[in-house]
Amino acid sequence: MSNPETSNSEIPTESTESFGDILSQFQKSHSRKTEGSRQLQATVIAVNSESVFFDIGYKSEGILPLKALQGETLKPGDKCLVTVKGRDLDGYYELSRFHVERPMDWTALEKAFADKTAVLGTVTGVIKGGFSVDVGVRAFMPASRSGVRDAAEMEKLVGQEIRCRIIKLDVTDEDVVVDRRTVAEEEERSAKNKFYSQIKEGEILSGTVRSLTDYGAFIDLGGVDALLHVSDIAWGRVNKPADVLSVGQAVEVKVLKVAPDADKRRISVGLKQLQPHPWDAVAEKFKAGDRVRGTVTRLVDFGAFVELEPGIEGLIHISEMSWSKGKIRKASDVVKQGETVEVVILQVNAAEHRISLGLKQALGDPWADIGQRFQVGSAVEGPVTNLTKFGAFVQLSEGIEGMVHVSDISAEKRISQQQDVLRVGQVVKAQVLAIDLEKRQIRLGMKQLVPTGLDEYIAEHTEGDVVTGRLMDDSDGQARVELGEGLHATCKMPVTSPGAAAAANSEAPKQSKADLSSLSSMLQARWKSGSGGVPKAEPARTGQVRSFRIVKLDRAAKKIELELA
Repeated sequence: MSNPETSNSEIPTESTESFGDILSQFQKSHSRKTEGSRQLQATVIAVNSESVFFDIGYKSEGILPLKALQGETLKPGDKCLVTVKGRDLDGYYELSRFHVERPMDWTALEKAFADKTAVLGTVTGVIKGGFSVDVGVRAFMPASRSGVRDAAEMEKLVGQEIRCRIIKLDVTDEDVVVDRRTVAEEEERSAKNKFYSQIKEGEILSGTVRSLTDYGAFIDLGGVDALLHVSDIAWGRVNKPADVLSVGQAVEVKVLKVAPDADKRRISVGLKQLQPHPWDAVAEKFKAGDRVRGTVTRLVDFGAFVELEPGIEGLIHISEMSWSKGKIRKASDVVKQGETVEVVILQVNAAEHRISLGLKQALGDPWADIGQRFQVGSAVEGPVTNLTKFGAFVQLSEGIEGMVHVSDISAEKRISQQQDVLRVGQVVKAQVLAIDLEKRQIRLGMKQLVPTGLDEYIAEHTEGDVVTGRLMDDSDGQARVELGEGLHATCKMPVTSPGAAAAANSEAPKQSKADLSSLSSMLQARWKSGSGGVPKAEPARTGQVRSFRIVKLDRAAKKIELELA
């Protein structure tokens, strides 16, 4: 018989309550007995999409929700300090990163309030004006004291364990108000102080790009910001950090400098310093004489800088931009920023990080085939590029200029200032008088292309013609002969004995006067016919009018050579 004092409902059976339910009730009733225990050194053994699993030295592993890491990244093998909160339904030990006790009763709450110590709580929900927090009893946390700013962040806080401080406690009305922001700010200051005391220059750290500016990027090193200046992002030129980095990107950086001032603690980091310096391999990659391509990165008064590869720049001096002398006044006359150009390496100085480049050398030396392009005596045409005291420079082609001496500008009059007849930009015609390849000089003459009495005379005669002229003088067997007004030729004279020469010259004054009075009319009558003159047997003498034979007509040099006829 059954005991009447014992109700069937009080006797647990397998049908009404399973062993799992009994275990769950036991774990729930005893879960808080381990809260606030000492911290344990735990080792990460696995990470999934929701939780991190730790080896804490117990028979079962510990488990920690990913959201409790607040953005921190852990991987297998990492170690950290944890506190055991209890056990979940699956038998895992529930862990916390906080080493703060959770109040168990009002006495503990009053002590924490009086001592202003932090307590552990769980955000249970968002309510009007703030949050509901479980700190052993139900507490209220104003939104302004939560440390979050917008609605999205407020929702993420629900379910998280937080450390907070009791700022109001009324046992009678069971009114408890807590503050998370103050604790968080204190912990942040403490963490920063510890970080600054431990960080060293040259150390390599992992971080996340927090924000981007025109002058660089701020890197979150785990609660502490460091500045990554734009010049330290890459060895190559970076116009904007946003071209290379993005917010939220994980990066490894090298600590370059830590400001010693405690009031203005600043950390400078570098990204490019973790890459090999590009100039270390310059001597092997670039040789003088190599033809390479690059991008014009910046223009200066004395030339243009060209990036050959990231971090490697060379200089095109303004003197190496064009073969034309004095034509280039500034680099922007030839190249533009951002333009791709082909250049020739002139010199490499890896020790001083300098490479000299030539733009004109890549275009080819215009003097290389000057002999085929221009010949002495040929006529040329081009604009006047420069006027000097001694003459004018004329551009014959790109990189080729010739000089017209002031004495070769005009045959009609003496020119004291070439500005009187020429101006820069004026297109003129000239004759090539001489070419000096070694000095890279071409001498030109303008007057040589202007027809003269000599030109007409040469045009009307041929070699072998017999003409009449007056013997002007005789020096060392070479005589000068006047063929007309302003027209002269040379004549090779036969060698005569001293006595004959003296006799001829003694009669010269008597004959000279008669000859001079009728020379012009006589020569004009006899130029074309070639008749007249004195008998060939008569000795030649100064002032004598006689016949000569043309042996050479040099039209280019405008020279006539004669012999006695």
